[in-house]
Amino acid sequence: MALTDIEVRKVQAREKPFKLADSGGLYMFVSPSGARLWRLKYRHAGKEKALAIGPYPAVGLAEARRERDLAKSSLKAGRDPVIDQRRRKEAAADRGFEKIAREWFEVKRRGWTPVHANDVITSLERDVFPEIGARDLTDIVPRDILNLLRLVEQRGAIETGHRLRQRIEDVFAFAMGMGVADDNPATVVAKALAPVVRGRQPAVETIEEAREVLKRAEATPAHPVTKLALRFLALTVVRPGVVITTPWEELDQIDAWDPVWRVPAARMKLRLEHKNDPRKDHLVPLPRQALDILAHLRKFSARSEFAFPNHRFAQRAMSENAIGYLLNRAGFHHRHVPHGWRATFSTIMNERNPADRHVIEAILAHVPENKVAAAYNRALYLDRRRELLQEWADMLLEGQARLGDIVKMPRR
Repeated sequence: MALTDIEVRKVQAREKPFKLADSGGLYMFVSPSGARLWRLKYRHAGKEKALAIGPYPAVGLAEARRERDLAKSSLKAGRDPVIDQRRRKEAAADRGFEKIAREWFEVKRRGWTPVHANDVITSLERDVFPEIGARDLTDIVPRDILNLLRLVEQRGAIETGHRLRQRIEDVFAFAMGMGVADDNPATVVAKALAPVVRGRQPAVETIEEAREVLKRAEATPAHPVTKLALRFLALTVVRPGVVITTPWEELDQIDAWDPVWRVPAARMKLRLEHKNDPRKDHLVPLPRQALDILAHLRKFSARSEFAFPNHRFAQRAMSENAIGYLLNRAGFHHRHVPHGWRATFSTIMNERNPADRHVIEAILAHVPENKVAAAYNRALYLDRRRELLQEWADMLLEGQARLGDIVKMPRR
């Protein structure tokens, strides 16, 4: 007589091992320790054998019966169920999400900038692979994807969640093209995600508040490279994604007598057709305090390709969230974000220097709609940009801790 779910759930261990028969050769083996294992008794090539199906409750009654039916199909076809089971597991390993995702990444990265490629693989390794990396693609359902994206949303990274969903969808589309997946469970998840609210990035608006942000953040336990990145970001007001992925190759070219950091157009927020145009490179005159930061960085990242490396994986750039987490821990959640330094700089410096609006826009790499003005911005303003960025650095760092003290503070 076939087993029921209730019977299986209530079975108790005995002093000696015993079996509970289901049907078609399927039975549950119960050990004195209480372990319950599904097995299938069958004959193949004149020999009696047993197929190990899996432990209960990880493998429920219904799933055990499905495995039994697969084994029966193998026997009818003249094959040994044990060998077929082994082949299915090997095929499942070949269809593991992480394996396929890394294949997708290697193909796609050829068309990406190194910075974007680093962002993509880092986001998958941080948020996706730990959750579904080992899973067979064919076993992943929309709920699995939504659950991992909810974890991302819970830390406030709404836009990151949307980008991750798109990347997961692209991996499944790639797998479908390879013939190892039949559908794309990431597609239907899009409508279930929290909406991205576009608007002004949270940012403080006075120099006193800006100094307080820097002071409290730098006093908060964190890796020294994260604090140096925060200060460099605040001084240069370049976009955070550009700062954290800066290679030493760019910084090594800076002339100590005329320190200008040239950010290649390929790394800037520009239209695709402009990213290979060296005339679109962004020039950042560095204040002397920024040069001091680079000197200190050498002690921590000289062996890395990146000036601000990931403290766990030296050959990767710092996580895009590292500076944001530091600001949050310092008490500025929803008050000031890494990108907010740009707005803070714009507000304060425009109030102090209203005649320099175009220069400030050039510092922020805001592209004017008028093409003539755009060419004018690229060609001029460099000396005035240097003066304004030095004025900003002197104001912001008034009364702040010395770099030597900051890097010696407790780490998180």
